[in-house]
Amino acid sequence: MFQMIKDRVSSEHEIDLATCEEIRRMFTDDMTSLHLLALMLTADQAKAEQCFVSGLEDCVQGNTAFRNWARAWAVRTIIKNAVEIIAPASAFSSHVQQTTNPIPSSDSGISAVIAAITGLEPLERFAFVISVLEGYPVSECAVLLDCSADDVVEARSRALDAVATTGDSYITAITFAKACSSHLPLSLAHAR
Repeated sequence: MFQMIKDRVSSEHEIDLATCEEIRRMFTDDMTSLHLLALMLTADQAKAEQCFVSGLEDCVQGNTAFRNWARAWAVRTIIKNAVEIIAPASAFSSHVQQTTNPIPSSDSGISAVIAAITGLEPLERFAFVISVLEGYPVSECAVLLDCSADDVVEARSRALDAVATTGDSYITAITFAKACSSHLPLSLAHAR
């Protein structure tokens, strides 16, 4: 009797884990947005590619994730790899605090926002991308970035000010954030 109940409970609560093939497919399907995430964090094409590939390898070879959380796990893995590559908090502490002034760009719309983000100081860039675009809470950003929550809030504020000076201001940033958070390619999300 107890074995029957145990078997029934275990079958009802089977864990729905993503397979290696599903992880690879998710990375392929979401390649544009995941690579863009890596590029915005690293602000360097070669480092972004390294971060993306390392993220894929970590997800395939690492611990398995629940199928419904596979994308969130991939995003977190890319963020962690980018933090290892760039070390934004240590770059922040090694120089005197200054306000970021992005390099003026002839780009407009989304391109201008991407240029503004990649032109930010590392901690500001990471705080903006992780907390604003990816929606992580400040406390989680502080843990990932190995800095205080106050540092994250201040860096995010400076980043928002800098991004606001680009092209279409916050409207573009909001559109950009929505485009990045959806699973649609950027061109489709921007056309809405």
